[in-house]
Amino acid sequence: ERVIKMNDINNRMEELIKILNDANYNYYILDNPTITDQEFDKYLRELQELEMEYPDLKREDSPTVRVGGDVISSFDKVTHEIPMLSIGDVFNEEEVITFDERIKKEGYNPEYVCELKIDGLSVSLHYEKGKLVRAATRGNGTIGDDITNNVKTIKTVPLTINKDIDIEVRGEIYMSKNTLKKLNEERKKEGLPLLQNCRNAASGSIKLLDSKMVARRNLECFIYHLPNPLDYGIKTHNEALNFMKELGFRTNPNNRLVNNINEVMDYIHEKGKERSSLAYDIDGVVVKVNDINMQQKLGFTSKYPKWCVAYKFPAEVCYTKLIDIIFTVGRTGQITPNAVLEPVIVAGSTIRRATLHNEDNIVNKDIRVGDTVAIYKAGDVIPAVLDSLKERRNGSEPIFTMIDKCPICGSKIIRKEEEADYFCSNLECPARKVEKLIHYASREAMNIEGLGDRVLEDLYNYHYVSDIPDIYELESHRKELLELEGYGNKKVDNLFASINNSKNNSLEKLLFGLGIKQVGSKMAKTLARTYKTLDNLSNATYEELVEIPDVGEIIAKSIIDYFNDEDNKNMIDRLKKYGINMDYTSGEEVVADENFNGKTFVLTGTLNQITRDKASEIIENKGGKVTSSVTKKTSVVVVGDNPGSKYDKAVSLNIEIWNEEKFMDLIKED
Repeated sequence: ERVIKMNDINNRMEELIKILNDANYNYYILDNPTITDQEFDKYLRELQELEMEYPDLKREDSPTVRVGGDVISSFDKVTHEIPMLSIGDVFNEEEVITFDERIKKEGYNPEYVCELKIDGLSVSLHYEKGKLVRAATRGNGTIGDDITNNVKTIKTVPLTINKDIDIEVRGEIYMSKNTLKKLNEERKKEGLPLLQNCRNAASGSIKLLDSKMVARRNLECFIYHLPNPLDYGIKTHNEALNFMKELGFRTNPNNRLVNNINEVMDYIHEKGKERSSLAYDIDGVVVKVNDINMQQKLGFTSKYPKWCVAYKFPAEVCYTKLIDIIFTVGRTGQITPNAVLEPVIVAGSTIRRATLHNEDNIVNKDIRVGDTVAIYKAGDVIPAVLDSLKERRNGSEPIFTMIDKCPICGSKIIRKEEEADYFCSNLECPARKVEKLIHYASREAMNIEGLGDRVLEDLYNYHYVSDIPDIYELESHRKELLELEGYGNKKVDNLFASINNSKNNSLEKLLFGLGIKQVGSKMAKTLARTYKTLDNLSNATYEELVEIPDVGEIIAKSIIDYFNDEDNKNMIDRLKKYGINMDYTSGEEVVADENFNGKTFVLTGTLNQITRDKASEIIENKGGKVTSSVTKKTSVVVVGDNPGSKYDKAVSLNIEIWNEEKFMDLIKED
């Protein structure tokens, strides 16, 4: 009798789940409500009560998880099997047309899919046998945060899709304008700070540790990308969008398949006019090549896909008063003038400071303290002064004069003829040292959690850290740190653990962290892959360096100068004593192979048995290197299906050509 009763209860719970899931699908995906809100609440309440009484019968994908409830202490990390790359931005229509022309020069005449660029944050959703098992942020493109509990509260994200398949999809989490308005009305009544814009509100909400709080924020989600469409027999991006919609995902109704660049421009103009009337914020339009094979042939740069581009709408411009011009000193000693402004809201953010770039910019635009100035956010991110309104002057505004001494140490500042910026001549300038420390500890460099800007300023001012190697002696100041406000045992332990972990970073992180002039994160990785150890790089000659792709004369000279400096040599010696890794460890150990060692490869066409990224990794691990262009220095061109112009150039230059079968045979392990 009890078994029969339990079966009846389980059947009723399954029935309620189906009713609620169908209602959610019809309401949020099809925009066609089938039951009233009152009915939905009634069914949800009944299901909650049954789950409380019979917790063993509760399903992991129950609609009740959308109300939240789980509280976590921190987010776990997730590694993306397929990197989540950003899309390259362009800021005017000419650059969109150039994007199309570049693709046509490759011999293609593409269709495009145009999509609205939603102002939110990217998310990756993983389903196993049709059920949501993991959601993650983009993070740095390779590693993101696990936000599964929070994403389950988003009603436009299906907990179960319409097929029992394994799949990853990607999209954008956002907050609607109306939701932001309601939240701010509530926060105002409670005396809480207002949320300034939809993007920041969405990003902040999804990072809350209490999923019940996230549920109250009413976030939404559009799905726009299938990372591996060919695995599902899908040949175009438009087909992928339709496939994901059929599975139960919410795609944007404004997506449009167009035939040519003229129709792309029509879409941009149309959506620019409709921007203010949309229920959510957008900051541009994304244009994607529709054909998947064409996408793969066009490939990627180190940061962006070559087959899509994000057109950013012209930045919002606002006007305010320029109260003062102050100067900051960066880690390289660069002096930057900054505008102090009467607070003004630009594109939803309150702006009090904005960059003035350099002396020439101020003089050429004749910007003066006391002016009314136009403020914009370049790319909707970095606030800058566009110009001044000279007609509003009253005659009391002084003409700008560049300072001649460092605002921090008082040393003379210098400007080389070929450069636009001034630099502090004092290599021991305190500001330069603090900025150098901040850069070294930053996420993109050595990623030492707990050593943020303010913490390092404190440590520097208390004379606990004066130079980079001092970071690794901080444990000797444990007692003093615990006496500082806000520094408890747990915080100090976590800080020391992060410092020790940084010792194991691969060479490219250290190289970027050292702050060598002209060596950014991409160049640091190129150098690390090429030289493998810091000692090898420090002994490299100018002639060797300029032969490396993307290393020009200026970068080569900067590297030589850095390693010839005695202070830098001493600092590196100290780092070695503290056990800092000086080797490239990001890739697998290089095992020289005569078929690959010392050779330069170019990959072209569609490879069917292996991805280009994996093929490139294998080549490098066998001692070769991979470049994107066919030149006289190219040793081998690996050719897949539909190789295009690179194959023709290889033939004309009499370069060795391997088909995919030969390549796969040569990389097989004995």
